Amino acid sequence: MTEVMCVLLVLLCLWMLTLSRGDTEVSCVYMQSCILPCSYQSSSEEVIRWFQLTEQNHSVHVYYQNQDQLGSQFPRFRGRTSLFKEQISRGNASLQLTGVQVPDEGRYKCYASSIRGKKETFINLKVDAPVSKIHIDQVGNRITCSSEGIYPEPEITWSTNPPSTFKNTTRVQQTEQQLYNISSSLIVVPDVNYMCRISTRRNSRRATLTQKSSIIGPGNGTTLTCSTSNSPHMMSLIWRFNHSQIILNQTNVGHTVSDEWRQQVKSVSESGGLTLQELSTKHEGTYTCVLSDKEETHITTTVLRMEKGGGKSSSSGATIGLEFFAILVLAAGVAILV
Repeated sequence: MTEVMCVLLVLLCLWMLTLSRGDTEVSCVYMQSCILPCSYQSSSEEVIRWFQLTEQNHSVHVYYQNQDQLGSQFPRFRGRTSLFKEQISRGNASLQLTGVQVPDEGRYKCYASSIRGKKETFINLKVDAPVSKIHIDQVGNRITCSSEGIYPEPEITWSTNPPSTFKNTTRVQQTEQQLYNISSSLIVVPDVNYMCRISTRRNSRRATLTQKSSIIGPGNGTTLTCSTSNSPHMMSLIWRFNHSQIILNQTNVGHTVSDEWRQQVKSVSESGGLTLQELSTKHEGTYTCVLSDKEETHITTTVLRMEKGGGKSSSSGATIGLEFFAILVLAAGVAILV
């Protein structure tokens, strides 16, 4: 009896291993469309049934008698599923799922049959909401790095240049849509650059906080740098004053200067640097540059102060530079542009 049980156990393990190896992995991007592949030997009297394999085995899509039969479709899938009708006769039973949600993640079964036989295909669907934006802010001597709307749960790491010790506090929250928001903060010290990286299985982004300084005298001009020398080939450039007022907007076609800043804007360089002239105390404030292309975004924030009593430029004040670098990790079967 013991030998029989051992044989049955081995057969069960082999069957489970074969079943697992037969599954197809599909990665779907949150709120986008996704195709779950399935094929069979077509003929006539086709029957196609898609299920999400849960405790209740939710009905996703049913097709027979040459039309959809959606009376028993699970409510979450209503209006979001379709077959490629013109290709069913050629053996294509693939399912298109739109507006992918986190609860869609899981194992699916495609049952397809005709008078020539039947076939079952199993799909493992994984949902990814990649890191799309990363924010880094400084209030006093504390900096915070954060991002929202991510799935699965992301990781956040800090590093410094030069290497130094620090203690960060990280908080992760899950939304009603089962997406993750993450934020981490720490206390900064002078003369240290801080790098924050937020990662998932699909992609990773990094933000670098660089601390510099600059002051000018009233009536003088100055050039505000936009990014490092290895800045991307520019697709768009925006300069703002005090976070909201647009100074200059530039694309590949050309640039536009707002009326309020025509007298102060002297020129803009190929790397995005902004040269200003005839500045007064009313131009003291925060200047923000956003330089981006399809893969990278560089943000530089400069706090500009006027030296009392005029005079030449001197060293003081503060400049905060933020650089964002996108590192794309493409999941199998799906390409994404970040």
